[in-house]
Amino acid sequence: VPMVAPGNVQVHVINSTLAKVHWDPVLLKTVRGHLQGYKVYYWKVQSLSKRSRRHVEKKILTFRGNKTFGMLPGLEPYSSYKLNVRVVNGKGEGPASPDKAFKTPEGVPSSPSFLKITNPTLDSLTLEWGSPTHPNGVLTSYTLKFQPINNTHELGPLVEIRIPANESSLILKNLNYSTRYKFYFNAQTSVGSGSQITEEAVTIMDE
Repeated sequence: VPMVAPGNVQVHVINSTLAKVHWDPVLLKTVRGHLQGYKVYYWKVQSLSKRSRRHVEKKILTFRGNKTFGMLPGLEPYSSYKLNVRVVNGKGEGPASPDKAFKTPEGVPSSPSFLKITNPTLDSLTLEWGSPTHPNGVLTSYTLKFQPINNTHELGPLVEIRIPANESSLILKNLNYSTRYKFYFNAQTSVGSGSQITEEAVTIMDE
């Protein structure tokens, strides 16, 4: 098997899900056989938003031939990773380079995990929601938009409300009675807005 590990391993983080890794090629005589390529082992150490430690699953990407760089796609935003690089010949892999740590920046969050609308009265509705399963960063706020829908399914004016990130419920007041409303709800990080969840509810007709 190859005798030495690639040197000077560098990681350039391109965005929250993509990184580029560079290395210096090894001397061909240290390969001790036919150079097939380089393997990059990489794994997520932890999410920076959830301090959960879990089973570490190592991923492997193979770059054929005498490559000196490779792309690592599909990373999770706002996470810390480690990687190392090894040479491959027809017999197997050489030793691993020293582990190199890197962090991905924040991304936009996934949609809120649920949106429930309860306690209808003549002029109010209560909204409850769950935070995104994948915040992909530090949540800064939620945005609620809503509008009335009339009997011919035409949409009325859109109202937008910004809600602090630590809230999980809201009572909407001063609504019209016996009116159907459509709600659009999403979460934000400093990077931007995540995908929205939609729901409809009706205020009651009379007490």
